[in-house]
Amino acid sequence: MSQQIQQELDVDQFTLGLVGPDQEWAGTVADGGTVRTHTPAGCWGPMITPSFRGGHEVTRPIRVENAEPGDALVVRIKDVQVTSVATSTGSMAERSEAFGDDPFIDHRCPDCGTEWPDTVVEGTGEGSIRCAECGANASSFGFDYGYTVVFDEDRTVGLTVGPEGADQLAENAEENMALPENSRQHPILLYKPDEIPGALGHLAPFIGNIGTTPTVELPDSHNAGDFGQFLIGAEHDWGIVDESELDARTDGHLDSNDVRPGATLICPVEVDGAGLYVGDLHANQGDGELSLHTTDVSGTTELEVEVIKNVDMDGPLLLPNESDLPDIAKPYTDEEREAGSGLAAQYDVDTVADAMPLQFIGSGATINDATDNAFDRAGSLLGMTEGEVRARCTFTGGVEIARLPGVVQLSMLVPTDLLEAIGLDSVVRDQYGL
Repeated sequence: MSQQIQQELDVDQFTLGLVGPDQEWAGTVADGGTVRTHTPAGCWGPMITPSFRGGHEVTRPIRVENAEPGDALVVRIKDVQVTSVATSTGSMAERSEAFGDDPFIDHRCPDCGTEWPDTVVEGTGEGSIRCAECGANASSFGFDYGYTVVFDEDRTVGLTVGPEGADQLAENAEENMALPENSRQHPILLYKPDEIPGALGHLAPFIGNIGTTPTVELPDSHNAGDFGQFLIGAEHDWGIVDESELDARTDGHLDSNDVRPGATLICPVEVDGAGLYVGDLHANQGDGELSLHTTDVSGTTELEVEVIKNVDMDGPLLLPNESDLPDIAKPYTDEEREAGSGLAAQYDVDTVADAMPLQFIGSGATINDATDNAFDRAGSLLGMTEGEVRARCTFTGGVEIARLPGVVQLSMLVPTDLLEAIGLDSVVRDQYGL
C-alpha cells in the first residue's frame, strides 16, 4: 500500500492489544523524520477491558521510508511527557472464571461465555466492568495489593492517596487518565485501590513498549521472551507449539526505565517498512518492575527515526543516557586514554583498543535465560565467542535487570573497529559526543 511520506507524522490510532504484519498502518514517516504520539496508558486499562487481545494499547504500526528486512531502525527519544493526572497500579490478582489460557489475552464472560465481550461501566470499584450481554463482572483482573497515585502539575512527584482521594479520582476516571479520543480501554482509576497512602515518589517517565513489528501476530504485551512463554501450548488464536516460535519476537515490551528522553534505541527491521509502534508509558519504575506493573500513564512522545542499511541483528540495542550507563561502561576520558597509553608502552602492548558503549537487550523465561539470550545476540552481531563476550562484559560492562522475570540490558565497551565494521559507529558517536 502506497502512503504519502511525511517528514513529521502524528499518530492517534491504536490497536486492540496486537502487533504484527496484518495490523493497519498508521502512516509513513520519512527516513530521518519525526514521529509524535499521544498514547493511552498500558497494562492495567487494557487488562481490565475484556475486548483487548493483549495487555497494552499501542499505536498502529508506523511505516518508515527505506526500511527493509535486514536493516536497523534507529529511534532517538527526544521527549516523553505524562498527561495523566493520576493512575492506579499494584500487584495483580487473577479472576480465573473470566479467562481461558491467559488472563491478558483469552477473555470470556464468566456467565454467558461470550469471548472478548463488549463491556460497560457501572459505578466504580473492581466490580464495575460489566458484560454488555448479560451484566456479569467480566474483567479478568483485580488487585492483590493496589494503590492510587496523583501527580503534581509539573509531573515531578507522585503521592499515593487514601480512600477519599481514590474515590474522588475514580469519579472522573477517564478524564484523569487523559485517555486519547481513540482509546478503547476502561481507565484503571475506576478500581480505586487505596493502600500505602502518603508515599511520595520521584517521577522519571519512560516508554515501556516500543519496537518494530514482528513477522507473526503477537499480543503486544507478549512480544518478549518472558511474557511470550505464556503462549507456549495455549489454545487461543496466538498459541505457539514451542519456544522456537518465539524467535519471531522483536522484544518491543522492554520495560527498561532507561528508555527515556535522551536515549537511543536501535531495533531490528523484520517487515517491510519496519512497523514502529509505541505505547505503555510509565511515570516511574525501579529496576526490575518488581510488582510486574508500575505507574501506567497516558502521555506524549517525540521520536526521530533513521534507517541504517544491512545490519544483521537479532534483537534491540540500547544506547542509554551516559548517566544511566554502569560506571565501567562509560566512554573513556582523555585522562584514562593517556594512562592506558602509558601502561601499553611500559608492558609492550602494541595498541590500546578504542571502544564505545553498547547495550544488548536479552529476554527469556528467567533472568539467567535472558542474560544467555543477550550473550548470544552480542556474539552473533560482533562475531565473538561467548567466552569473549562474557570477559568483555565483566571487565567493561555488566548486566542490569529491566523486568522480572526475564528482560536484561547487557553493557559492553565494544571495540570501535567492530562497530565500524557493522555500521553502527556513527550512531554511537552521535549519542555520546565522541
